[in-house]
Amino acid sequence: MARNKDFYATRSTAWWKVAIAMIGSCLSGVTFVSVPGMVGNIGFGYLQMCIGFFLGYLVIAFVLTPLYFRLGVVSVYEYLDKRFGVSSHRTGAWFFFVSKMLGASVRLFLMIATLQLLLAGPAGIPFWVTVLVVVLLEWLYTVRGGVKAVIGLDIVKTVSMLLAVILCLALIGSEVGKPDTSLMRVFYFDDINHPQFFWKQLLGGLFVVVGTTGLDQDMMQRTFACKNVRDSQKNLIVSSLMQTVVIALFLLLGVYLYQFAGLHGLTVERSDELFPTVAWSGLMPAGGLVAALFIIGLVMAGFPAGGSALTALTTSFTVDILRNDNRRTLVHTAMAVIMAACILVFAALNSTSVIDAVYRLASYTYGPILGLFAFGLCCKTKVRDKWVPVVAILAPLICLVLDLNSVAWFQGYHFSYEILPLNALLTMAGLWLLKR
Repeated sequence: MARNKDFYATRSTAWWKVAIAMIGSCLSGVTFVSVPGMVGNIGFGYLQMCIGFFLGYLVIAFVLTPLYFRLGVVSVYEYLDKRFGVSSHRTGAWFFFVSKMLGASVRLFLMIATLQLLLAGPAGIPFWVTVLVVVLLEWLYTVRGGVKAVIGLDIVKTVSMLLAVILCLALIGSEVGKPDTSLMRVFYFDDINHPQFFWKQLLGGLFVVVGTTGLDQDMMQRTFACKNVRDSQKNLIVSSLMQTVVIALFLLLGVYLYQFAGLHGLTVERSDELFPTVAWSGLMPAGGLVAALFIIGLVMAGFPAGGSALTALTTSFTVDILRNDNRRTLVHTAMAVIMAACILVFAALNSTSVIDAVYRLASYTYGPILGLFAFGLCCKTKVRDKWVPVVAILAPLICLVLDLNSVAWFQGYHFSYEILPLNALLTMAGLWLLKR
């Protein structure tokens, strides 16, 4: 078994190793399956969000990272305890718990559902058995290896994903020829009500990254593994640039996949089914190789994400909520059980694009965390700590009401990922009302 301290970053890893691991940690099975399928609806519009991602990484590198290193925290939410008090500390940790548990479960569900469709189902293995086996394997490798196992597997994951997508591009591209430029539109400036409107995507990407990376114990434990602040900053900037390149490769793969499906009359009901449908169609001259690359890439993209989430959830729950890490193994086991249950629930409720569901969920659950940190950094005011949980719950509820009624109330306006900064602003306004 790993020791308790193995679940905490030791600040001894070379920054370039962490940068490679960060690429893999940010690109899950959701990216592997959903991003190519997005091309059919929005072209390369996802790159607008990637510009926001880069700006968000600059905020993390030069604002949040120096703060965390200066305070010497194990969990990023310890800052809220030092700044506001115990209630704020636990509020941030609980919102992280809900966000990470549901987000990681969605990502792992996509991987398992695809494996079930292509391999386990035809072999007669029930879905729930596949779920239990995968989650058990996640538990085994993280309970023994801790953070070092997470970073090491993330590096392998990054290399495997890159090889898989590059080889698939070469194989499918040789069949379809030049990419269809009509599927490669990047910028949307013409309609403010459109969900892909540039400034919505830019701001959404910026705040999504600050929330889901800079204020996320799972992602920041990798940055904490760097030797010092400067190395952490190098890691964040380099990994963000490389992530953009990798996402562009996945989008280009989506263009080729749609062209191949059109040439051979393949029908795709949902965008998430594009890659598996083509890979498993048997129509490629090297069809067996493409299918194998798809499975390898999917497993290497999805499996480490669940493990790193289990490690971070265990650390945050023991340090932030229980405030006692002597029950780490028990908590780690409980996190795995809850994750398996969430995956089974998602299997019954799956009805939308998974990547959109993940980011929409983050807009509501990371908003209060972002608001708490932003208020703490921008204002020196003390607040009535015991009322902070009320504000953190009310802010996303107000956002939900606005989101559901925006078309009727705001002349057809559709909220996109900008609901996250609105959520944070409402949280900050509530904290201002609680000032002492």
